[in-house]
Amino acid sequence: MTARLPNRPAVPRATAVLVTGASGGIGRAVARAYAAPGTTLVLHGRDASALEAVAAECLAAGAAVLIWRQDIADTTAVRDWLTRFSSHTPLDIAVVNAAIGSFVTTPAGESWHDIDAVVRTNLLGAMATVDGVLPAMRARGRGQIALVSSLAAWHGVAMMPAYSASKAGLKAYAESLRGWLAGEGIRISLVLPGFVESELARRTPGPKPFMITPDRAARAIVRGLARNRARIAFPAPLAFSNWLLGVLPPDLSRRILAWSGFGAPSASSTPRRV
Repeated sequence: MTARLPNRPAVPRATAVLVTGASGGIGRAVARAYAAPGTTLVLHGRDASALEAVAAECLAAGAAVLIWRQDIADTTAVRDWLTRFSSHTPLDIAVVNAAIGSFVTTPAGESWHDIDAVVRTNLLGAMATVDGVLPAMRARGRGQIALVSSLAAWHGVAMMPAYSASKAGLKAYAESLRGWLAGEGIRISLVLPGFVESELARRTPGPKPFMITPDRAARAIVRGLARNRARIAFPAPLAFSNWLLGVLPPDLSRRILAWSGFGAPSASSTPRRV
């Protein structure tokens, strides 16, 4: 793990924003969207070169940038670092976005190694991130956390069991946190993206309807957080379709998914990191 603060003067009353998984896709676009003079960005990821690239973009936009490299699945290290950091640099916004995926593409299904990696990263890593930043927010009586789940949280996708389960767990966690912390000035939003152009999306088997750009996704997230939306789901047609799959009879939803090309897959099951 490394953390490095560029040589920039401090800006009074700067807004501090944490973005996990900032090295690509949604995370990178969200970081760029918040980059502005008077903002300090804490950018997390594991890919050093990608983090340096997005940091350079954010610095060019006038933001101060702190790079934090860490395996988000190392929950103890994540909690410890964020607790220490938040104690002296309170975060105003935390966008909890780091995730990986794995795909069922052979009759053998997902390996336990893949399942364990996905759940540790997508669910436990996200919960550890929240646990690290939340105490300082509660002490101040303000703060905002966005948990980036997936439209797959509405109904499990046959080719992505572990991923769907991790994102469904994150959905329930975000909804519970919003109810628990509503009276404390802590705003919790659940983000439910569909297909967004990224390495993970490119390697996901099957069709990718209504694919959108990371910048469009970031605009939806930033706008939704500004309005304190409980759920920020996009794009609208796919969000409605996935919500409907969650309320239809399960066997009918399964047949619809299979007919749509989200049934039996055919390649190797490998975690895809973003």
